[in-house]
Amino acid sequence: MNLKKIIAVFLFFSSLMICHSSYAQTNYSDVKVDELTDLQVRQLMQRAESVGYNDAQLEQMAAAQGMQPGEVVKLRARVTKIRKGNGTENKVTDQMSAEDFSGRTYENADSTSNKKRNQSENARTELKDAFGNLIPKIFGAELFKSNDMKFEPNMRMATPKSYIIGPDDQLLIDLNGDNEANYKLQVSPEGTIRLQYVGLVSVGGLSIDQAINKIRAAMSKTYPGLKTGRTTVSVNLGNIRSIKVTLLGEVVKPGSYTLSSLSTVFNALNASGGPNENGSFRKIQVIRNNKVVSTIDVYNFLLKGIQMGNIRLQDQDVINIPVYQTRVEMAGEVKRPALYEVLNNESLEDVINFAGGFSNKAYTAKIKVLQNTNKERRIIDVNADDFTRYNPLNGDKYVVETILDRYANKVEIAGAVFRPGEYELEKGLTLKQLIQKADGIKEDAFLNRGYISRLNSDNSLALISFDLDKILKGTEQDVPLRREDKVTISSIFDLREEYKVDIKGEVRAPGVFDYAEGMTLEALIQMAGGFKEGATPSRIEIARRIKNSNVNSISAKTAEILNVNVSRDLKLQDTTFVLQPFDIVSIRSSEGFQIQQQVRVEGEVLYPGIYTITRKDERISDVIKRAGGLTILSFAEGASLKRPGAEKAEVVDKNGKIVSSGKNISDKQEEEMQKMANLKRLQGVGVQDTAQLIREVKILGSDLVGIDLIKILKDPNSKYDLLLEDGDIIRVPKQLQTVKVTGEVLRPTNIVYSPNKSMKQYINGAGGFTYNANKKSAYIQYANGSVDAGSRFLFFNNYPRVKPGAEIFVPKRAPREKFGVAGIAAVSAALSGLITALVLILRK
Repeated sequence: MNLKKIIAVFLFFSSLMICHSSYAQTNYSDVKVDELTDLQVRQLMQRAESVGYNDAQLEQMAAAQGMQPGEVVKLRARVTKIRKGNGTENKVTDQMSAEDFSGRTYENADSTSNKKRNQSENARTELKDAFGNLIPKIFGAELFKSNDMKFEPNMRMATPKSYIIGPDDQLLIDLNGDNEANYKLQVSPEGTIRLQYVGLVSVGGLSIDQAINKIRAAMSKTYPGLKTGRTTVSVNLGNIRSIKVTLLGEVVKPGSYTLSSLSTVFNALNASGGPNENGSFRKIQVIRNNKVVSTIDVYNFLLKGIQMGNIRLQDQDVINIPVYQTRVEMAGEVKRPALYEVLNNESLEDVINFAGGFSNKAYTAKIKVLQNTNKERRIIDVNADDFTRYNPLNGDKYVVETILDRYANKVEIAGAVFRPGEYELEKGLTLKQLIQKADGIKEDAFLNRGYISRLNSDNSLALISFDLDKILKGTEQDVPLRREDKVTISSIFDLREEYKVDIKGEVRAPGVFDYAEGMTLEALIQMAGGFKEGATPSRIEIARRIKNSNVNSISAKTAEILNVNVSRDLKLQDTTFVLQPFDIVSIRSSEGFQIQQQVRVEGEVLYPGIYTITRKDERISDVIKRAGGLTILSFAEGASLKRPGAEKAEVVDKNGKIVSSGKNISDKQEEEMQKMANLKRLQGVGVQDTAQLIREVKILGSDLVGIDLIKILKDPNSKYDLLLEDGDIIRVPKQLQTVKVTGEVLRPTNIVYSPNKSMKQYINGAGGFTYNANKKSAYIQYANGSVDAGSRFLFFNNYPRVKPGAEIFVPKRAPREKFGVAGIAAVSAALSGLITALVLILRK
């Protein structure tokens, strides 16, 4: 029985793999979902369902077979629409239908050849010519292929008076006045309708106007009110019949199409995809009864919006799209580069207009023409005066170049003038005249020297220096300027180091300030916001640069130190200290000044809260005494001292993201972060980002100081009784009754404390070690913040004693490297060497 099951399962999977392989043979790289009909999408869905694929697997398979990601998204939308029954195309069955969304009937049309033609057109848009340039698009080709533009007849408009009635049309005849009646009559294949009390009336082949007159004349015998005007008759179309037209020639999808009788030539072109790459857009013919009744130039619609010749189609009309005669390419600086079809009576000027005219960077004086001769190609230049006289030839390529990126009459002035910039080079313009155009020089202009950057005849750069002061006074010959000259006049501030002074220490806004001539020490202190509360104005130190130090002396000065006293209220005095550039001012703190320092006492004391340190030698026992001592429920053995310092490190989560700074997070959260970071370190979960590593190192640096509050209270002022510092937090917990076990144990948990249990028993209470636990590195953290690890003697682990509130950590064992071929070779070599040595020893 088991053998039969195995064979059945094998056959099932074999058939599934065969179906999958046959399904996977399709190549979707060239598929355009917008060009697929609902029928084709349904067939794709049926193929997927036949091998047991859902819609998501269908998309995955299509993507695996080369379908572009954008097309996969479109396929998903189409499948969803079909599932909901909201497809925009005509309803189709699951079997093969004779019509697609446009109503096209595949009569005498080879669908395989049409498919190949569409694929070749899609591939053509990605081809490049011999120079690596993309082949330009044919102007107008996107008109009938765009999904955003639909040439659909308006079914809700009033019946056109010129509409020709034919078989299967439904006429709505309404009588109003003395006689009232309504008729819905179907035109028979013979072109007649039967009116009650009137008889047969022939309307086939008549326009609506002609039919109204004929019906009125036929009904006036039965209804006399029609002659006197007391009764009126109106005729409108009800259901509109379908007509069949044929598109031949250079069309994307040639064949017979079933359309509405209100359809025009553009409706038929849209249904068929329009002219193909060889089709003409300028001479599309409508043939009716073996006569050309209209010739359509699509360019009139594309360029002017005029639908000239876009007549309403009739049954059995033929639309013929001939091959183009003359097609040229417009490239370069025009607004619409493309391939354009040209008629015999059109010139190069018309082609330029087709392309939307020149761009704003076009060189319009001349156009290069690349022509084809019987043997080779040639190039000619057509001047602007000959645009209207040049007759385009088939295969011409017109290249409109860009204007030169240079100025014919430009000079430039920069630097210490009031209006720097570019100016027109007038005839005979000189340097002095250009400075006057720029509204003159600024007060800080460097008068001794300026220079002109000039291009030589070979475009190499030359510099011409001049004495600005003498040029302006006229004592030196003025310099005539040339095209592209650039005059530069420097500022005195550009030619020296920027002057700064620096103030540090006990001021409200220390920093670097701009130096001003005559700047005093009091003025700089005022700029820095004035003195702080603890500043002393009697010992201000100024460090000044040494400019002429003796480089040969070992004890040469590197800076000059000056000590100055100023008034605390910065009053003006007769003698003031004037600063020099690059002075560094240091404001000291006054002796004996000390800001208040505070500590916080939390937990089981009578009066928890914040306490100010009153003496430099104040200790833990002193502040506990000020807090009223311990309560009855206090657990002195678990008391801890936290010493965070001036600033706390940023706290990051397990993903390395900054959660908050230490100042904005609770102590409990910070402790949890420290434990998590430490556990991750012990488990070997490293980080690659250096910045993240630095942040985690800051977290791992615990602020807890292990204290023994019992000894401190028994023996105040002893070595255990630490001196307090600003920001210290003393925490006295309640009686602790549990022990926490975390890390590489089967079930991390809290266990009720028992004095008789060892550390190993607590670990066993959490399920014991996991298979990858690092047993010898397990450690315990006590409630007061101190840490103790076990020791090892021979093959025995000696674990530390467990106290209430402690937390046991079991880290993860570091991953072992795989013992590969290289390791085996190394061991083999070592063993062979050892055996050889033993053999040699035994022989002796």
